[in-house]
Amino acid sequence: MTGNAQVTGTSQRAQDGQQTQGEMQSIPIKAYRKGDRLTVAAPMPGLEPENVVAEVTGDGRLILEGEERGAFKGSKDEVLMDEWNPGPYRREVTLPVAVDGEGANVTYGNGVVVVVLPVAEKTRAARLGLEASGPTRGERVGHTGSDQRPTTTGDHRAAMATQQEEHGGGQDPPRA
Repeated sequence: MTGNAQVTGTSQRAQDGQQTQGEMQSIPIKAYRKGDRLTVAAPMPGLEPENVVAEVTGDGRLILEGEERGAFKGSKDEVLMDEWNPGPYRREVTLPVAVDGEGANVTYGNGVVVVVLPVAEKTRAARLGLEASGPTRGERVGHTGSDQRPTTTGDHRAAMATQQEEHGGGQDPPRA
């Protein structure tokens, strides 16, 4: 982050090279601001979209959580190092500006959750779950970066289908 705006939070890593199954894992983040949007990205590999939740609290914090999918079902060989499990994950950060949680877009793909939050005058809290949009992909569509204001992912998909029909089937609609 540049200037005085900073995202604050803590991250911890296993000290002894061993990760206990079920132990909460803190995750690193990237946070940046462009114009009227604050974006936070964090790796949360090995989860299903419905197991990922982003929450904006009324006091200006972002909480990212991912539930554990289950124990590793690999070989029965001796484990020499175990520093990572597919969840559970948790990261809590204090945001540098007020944001509108209800207007956020949240996506999960390639093991990374990305939360795009519109900057606001006052923080509006929201708990943001994801809907599966394909194998290991998920999304929660608010209205960040769009003149449309769909309230659910289903509304967003319906609006996109209508746009594609109006603009020639499978072609992408023109950008404003």
